[in-house]
Amino acid sequence: MTKNASLHVFDCEPIPAIAGIGLKPEHFENIFEDKPKPLWFEVHTENYMSDGGPSHQYLEAIRKDYALSFHGVSLSIGSAGPLNKNILKRTKKLIDRYQPGLISEHLSWSAHDNTYFNDLLPLPYTEETLTLVIDHVDETQNFLGRQISIENPSTYLQFIDSKIPEYEFLTQVAKITGCGLLIDVNNLYVNVRNHGINATEWLVNIPAEFVQEIHLAGHHVNVIEDQEILIDDHGSNVCEDVWELYEFALKVFGPKPSLIEWDTRIPSLDVLRLEASIANRYLTTHKVKEAINA
Repeated sequence: MTKNASLHVFDCEPIPAIAGIGLKPEHFENIFEDKPKPLWFEVHTENYMSDGGPSHQYLEAIRKDYALSFHGVSLSIGSAGPLNKNILKRTKKLIDRYQPGLISEHLSWSAHDNTYFNDLLPLPYTEETLTLVIDHVDETQNFLGRQISIENPSTYLQFIDSKIPEYEFLTQVAKITGCGLLIDVNNLYVNVRNHGINATEWLVNIPAEFVQEIHLAGHHVNVIEDQEILIDDHGSNVCEDVWELYEFALKVFGPKPSLIEWDTRIPSLDVLRLEASIANRYLTTHKVKEAINA
């Protein structure tokens, strides 16, 4: 690892349609020892907003061998107030330094004035909110000088005022701003179970050309007074129902870079690599089908 990580600037490397995993400090040494391939890593932007230190030394070394995506959780695209310029500046500095292949944020809000909430909170899908999100995505992309992708959130309530289906809301944001979409299949499954929405209808109404990336993760089933609610906790294996939904998503969108998210109860690197290998089997199947039909 270099002691002068801040002096190295990488070229932007597109991420191919293979599986990646979230980069965790617990796995740094295993990555250096094993050099697992094929693979790419997703980085939570907020974990690297300091200018130096061991975290950047590790990331610098990993970036030499792997493509990266940057995934933010604090920009609060859906906040009614202005975007946090300090977060934008720090994010741009990281992007300019490491040149990730993909950059993403959430269709949610998590800040009001100077208060930040430890959650990705849902939005009412209205014309007013659509205008706000479009303005914030435009501002973000213009500031960063890069396309970003917006992720569909997992939610535990729905607003009575919501008049626009989520898939239409996301599609309009992408059409008007030129941003991409990050389709989280686990989030969609959680919402299917929590709200009774139609997953097939949701997926077929997302234009494939806007989809830049897919997320996969585990969830927790919580039972409250005999009522089940699914919690998107990223703390377990991808369940069979989500794999089936992922397979349908690949039929609709074609092969896309696909990430295994695992952020709580973090397992060994081998467990994550096994999950990634399952995703790669689905991706390979659909690549072969595309080649046959070409």
